[in-house]
Amino acid sequence: MEETISIKDIFQTLKKRWKLITLLTLIAALISGAISYFLLTPVYQSSTQMLVNQKQSENQLDSNQIRSNIDMINTYSVIIKSPAILEKVIDDLELEQSVDQLSQKITINSQENSQVFSLTVQDSNPSKAVEIANAVSGTFQKEIKDIMNVDNVSILAKAEVKENPTPVKPSPLLNIAIAVIVGLMAGIGLAFILEFMDNTIRDEKDIETLLELPILGSIQKISQNK
Repeated sequence: MEETISIKDIFQTLKKRWKLITLLTLIAALISGAISYFLLTPVYQSSTQMLVNQKQSENQLDSNQIRSNIDMINTYSVIIKSPAILEKVIDDLELEQSVDQLSQKITINSQENSQVFSLTVQDSNPSKAVEIANAVSGTFQKEIKDIMNVDNVSILAKAEVKENPTPVKPSPLLNIAIAVIVGLMAGIGLAFILEFMDNTIRDEKDIETLLELPILGSIQKISQNK
């Protein structure tokens, strides 16, 4: 006889094991909250905006030049994170980190068909993030003239220290929400595993289901009172 599980059986299992499911969900949420609030180091970010625009001698708009400037952003993104730029930033700011470590803190973003791109730096110190962002953008603007013999980079907005900086990560509420979902799924999964492994015979239905034997009769509970 093939055993089938009905929706009623599913709800009965969830009802029977609700304490286990709740416990695992709470444990996952507490662990995630403790890690997010007390163990993970807050990370702050700061950004600068730069414009790639070749200076024209005549007051006319050259669509080919604009297209060329947009295409150059991809090349500039590589140059910004190269040793040619970052080694100078490390020396100027006296940073105790390698070029690779500093490069991992830097992100370049640009919108499609835009000559403007942003340089974002993440660091555990909000003031340091601002300092590095401005140093990298300033150094790049200066050095690109010698590296590629062009003068088409302008800084539109410098990074500034905020009065009450807010970390971009970790996100405790998001982490806790994810942990609740994971804990809930783990609890439900464990509940069904335990139910599947439980071969205890409690009533007539269990005899028919587990032993595949028909019920011929039943004996009523005998009272101890005379």
